[in-house]
Amino acid sequence: MESGRVSDFIKGYIPDGSEELRVLRDKAEKNGVPIIRKETEAFLVSVLMLKKPERILELGTATGYSAMLMARTMERYAFNRTAERDTGIANGKLSDASIDTIEDWEPRFIEAKTNIEKACMADMINLIQGDALQIMKELDGSYDFIFIDAAKGQYPDYLDETIRLTHEGSVIIADNIFQDGEIMESKYIVKRRDRTIHKRMREFLDNVSSDDRLTTSILPVGDGITFSVRIR
Repeated sequence: MESGRVSDFIKGYIPDGSEELRVLRDKAEKNGVPIIRKETEAFLVSVLMLKKPERILELGTATGYSAMLMARTMERYAFNRTAERDTGIANGKLSDASIDTIEDWEPRFIEAKTNIEKACMADMINLIQGDALQIMKELDGSYDFIFIDAAKGQYPDYLDETIRLTHEGSVIIADNIFQDGEIMESKYIVKRRDRTIHKRMREFLDNVSSDDRLTTSILPVGDGITFSVRIR
């Protein structure tokens, strides 16, 4: 069965999100800005509702769409914890919930900052400008959930820092690992300009699948994701 038909079929059952996110998606798609696919978005929301992370790290903010999606999802499950937490809820948000999201390219950083502030989410979303790998090396503490959607050629480099910044039970999702199907082709079929990314993504898949600190599944969701849980 053609993957495009499967994708269209699945998307037919995904309800529209909030108006603010729909507007952002329409604008990004119109301008050719890469954001998470709808199937990936639906899966991401389901995982967040199950895991209920309080500290999230995102690599690759783009226009802020996925960070805002995750923040809105955090607000949804925040209310279910009222009776379980002494800290309670402040203004409809978990008082200690936060998302750190990193974007290198200044025009997208500025656009994301505008979108996040317009949505009144700056108190929950901490937008950081700079190279994701270098910023990660300066971070400390531990994240419950990490979403990787930045420079594909650096995925293998992100992995060690990602594991350092997580704990047992943390979830790590890496997006776009199929590279529109190219990852399944021989490197000799891939265009020469794309061979470095092809090689690096294969390296990432080898590493994330074999690391004994993780249990990992490769899932055909959207443009392909790895879904990892840190087990030690």
